[in-house]
Amino acid sequence: MPARHDDLRDFLRDERDCILVEVTGAVGSTPRDTDAWMLVSKNRSFSTIGGGQLEYMAIDQARRALRHSQPIATMSIPLGPDIGQCCGGRVGLSFSAVTRELADELILLTDAEIARRPHVYIFGAGHVGDALAASLSLAPLRTVLIDTREDELAASKASGIETCLTAMPEAIVRHAPAGSAFVILTHDHALDFLIAAEALRRDDAAYVGMIGSKTKRATFKKWLLREVARPDLLDRLVCPIGGTAIKDKRPTVIATLAAAEITVAALSFVAAAKTGGPALKASR
Repeated sequence: MPARHDDLRDFLRDERDCILVEVTGAVGSTPRDTDAWMLVSKNRSFSTIGGGQLEYMAIDQARRALRHSQPIATMSIPLGPDIGQCCGGRVGLSFSAVTRELADELILLTDAEIARRPHVYIFGAGHVGDALAASLSLAPLRTVLIDTREDELAASKASGIETCLTAMPEAIVRHAPAGSAFVILTHDHALDFLIAAEALRRDDAAYVGMIGSKTKRATFKKWLLREVARPDLLDRLVCPIGGTAIKDKRPTVIATLAAAEITVAALSFVAAAKTGGPALKASR
């Protein structure tokens, strides 16, 4: 699960003696790249450097250092049959005792990473919206669940996300940051169309999706022509969300499939922005 502000702060508050393990080298096929790190205390760990035998070895080395109050030299580990992890690459690890200054740096680093996460706005806190929010809460995204109905938001079972009660959900679209994803599944088709049209007007949206069918898509096209005079906007709309390969209308199935395509679209947009390449836009 991706780190949250409070998770890291709680760990550092409760585990005063811990070791920072950082991936300093990643050659060939490796579980994680050089941006990966984890914290290890005598009884707990926070985050991951990729799991498997590599991580077990790192945890063992860190805890040995904590027990004996000894520094640890860097490690260079080939991921081959000898450790039962046949990735084929080589990983370099460094180990540092976490001081107050280093803890502050980690908090700043984590806060900055969280602040850079793509925003996903889910309009509609019904069965699919709530299930989708729960699925996306596991991804490195900032997910906001929006509804005009207070009772629906209060009944949400999703954790680790934000909620927003508003009488004008379309206004949220206008003020969202570039690279945001918009997922529209309210209880009202007219409201769906209004929000979707607002989102599709934005050329900097990573994803615009609306729950529905081929019939709803065709109806929306007519609405765009009549109300907005922009039927071309339909080309960038994902509808139905989650694809059509699996014919299963259960909310959890739709949400799982949609979460995958939304995460790909949002993170691809960020990656393209970093390299200066064109942002990817999903379409149906």
